[in-house]
Amino acid sequence: MKPEITFVRLSEIAPDDIIDHMSDPRVAAHMPLLTFTWDAAAVAEFVATKEACWARDGLGHWAILSDSAYVGWGGFQKEGGEWDYGLVLKPDAFGLGARISRKAIQFARSDKRIPFVTFLLPPSRKHLGALERIGAKHLGEVEYDGAIFRKYRLETEAI
Repeated sequence: MKPEITFVRLSEIAPDDIIDHMSDPRVAAHMPLLTFTWDAAAVAEFVATKEACWARDGLGHWAILSDSAYVGWGGFQKEGGEWDYGLVLKPDAFGLGARISRKAIQFARSDKRIPFVTFLLPPSRKHLGALERIGAKHLGEVEYDGAIFRKYRLETEAI
């Protein structure tokens, strides 16, 4: 039986679970902006920043649970006028990425605030065929906070 995937607020997750997750070098390998050490203060700032997005935009990143166990975080964050989708999973949950993303994109398609979704992927991500299969279009490379990312866009409104 497939595990049940649920989305909850990051504030519901024990800080030590986030510290352990974000301190794993296999996670950091795909996060060029991760240039600091995760500790209790970093988690508190991270969760406060994500909660501020919820307060400002009515939507933000979730903590992701698989059968009630924390497996990572991700979701939609407004970057300027665009809703960017991000997903950061624990290494033992990497295999759930496609399933979690399908659920999140289904959410975006049902939310009238989100006419399209962008994806910013670091050059270390080599397997990008899934984005093209769901209809995302490569827009080129962009610089964000000094790092280069590949940018994709997926229309979510019904045509």
